[in-house]
Amino acid sequence: MFIKTPLPFVQEFVAELHEALEKYQPGAGLSRLQRYWLSFCLMGILVSNAVCWAQFERASLGHYSLAALSWMFRKSKIPWEFLLQMSVRVMLGKYGITHSSLVIDDSDKKRCKVTKRLFNAHKLKDKVGGGYINGQSIVLLRLITPRITFPVGFALYMPDPALTAWNKENTRLKKPGVPPKHRPPKPARNSQYLTKQALALVLLEAFKRDHPALEVKMVLADALYATNEFMEQAAQLFSTQVISQLRQNQNVRFRNRLINLEKYFSQYPGVPPTVKIRGDAEVTVMVNSARLYVDAHHQKRFVIALKDEDETNYRDIVASDLSWRTLDIVQG
Repeated sequence: MFIKTPLPFVQEFVAELHEALEKYQPGAGLSRLQRYWLSFCLMGILVSNAVCWAQFERASLGHYSLAALSWMFRKSKIPWEFLLQMSVRVMLGKYGITHSSLVIDDSDKKRCKVTKRLFNAHKLKDKVGGGYINGQSIVLLRLITPRITFPVGFALYMPDPALTAWNKENTRLKKPGVPPKHRPPKPARNSQYLTKQALALVLLEAFKRDHPALEVKMVLADALYATNEFMEQAAQLFSTQVISQLRQNQNVRFRNRLINLEKYFSQYPGVPPTVKIRGDAEVTVMVNSARLYVDAHHQKRFVIALKDEDETNYRDIVASDLSWRTLDIVQG
C-alpha cells in the first residue's frame, strides 16, 4: 500500500494533539511542518506495521527521502517528553472515558546480536526457543476501559551488572558445595538499576500525576509483581484494588501453622460460577477463595484459586482489598 496523503482521522488526531500541547504548555505546540511529518509517520506505521524510515520512503514512492524523515526525527524540536501524555489525554477526552483499569505487564523484545546504540539492551533468556538472546525488556502500563484498550506508559528494564555478576559466581560456587561463608557477599543494589516492580510503581505514579481526574477501578499485574511492597504502594496510590497472582507453593497461615496454597485449597471443593470475558463471552470457571494470612506479605490477603474449564491446574489470584466479593475479583 502506498501513502499519498495522511488519512483524515490521522490528521484530526494530530491536530487535537497540537491543541492539547498548546493548552498544557503554551508554545509547546507543533508547527505546521511538524504536524504534517508526524501525520505521515503515523500513516507509515499503519501501512508498514514498523518504524522504519526506509519502508516509509518506499511507501511514499520516493516522495519523502529516508534522510529527510530521519533528520526531522533527530533535529526537529518536537516536545517528545509530552507526546504520549498528551496523546492519552486526547484519547480520554475523545471517548469520554472517566474510569478504567490499569494493567502492568512486561515483554522481551529480541534484537540483533550487536546493539551498541540501543538503550538498555542486554542478555535475555529466550522463553520460546530456550537459551539466551540479546534484546530489551520493556515494562508496560496499559489502560483498559469498557470501550478501548491502549498503552499509556513504558520503561526499559536493565539488570544491575554487579548483582548479575555476583549471581553467576554464587551459582558456580554453590554447585560444588562451597558454604555461604566462603562465597562472596551479595552486593547492595545500585539505585540506577531499578527492579521491574520499582519501574512499574514509577509508571503508576506518573500516570496518577498526569491524569488525576481519571478513576482507576483496579490495578492488575502478573505473578512477578505479587510482592507486598508493590501491592501496598499501588493500592495506596489509587485507593483501589490491586490484583496479582501467587505461586502455588506460597505459604499461608492456617490454624497457627504454615501450609502452601496448593495443599490448602485441595482440602476444599470449588464452586462453578459463570463470568464474562472482557464483558462479552460467558464462561464457567472453578473458584475457591479465602482470606488468608500470606506469610511473605506479613498480612492477610484475599486469595482465590481459579481454573478455567479447559485447564487442569488452578491459578492462585491474590487481592489487596479484603472487602470485595469473590466474584468481583474473579470478574476483574
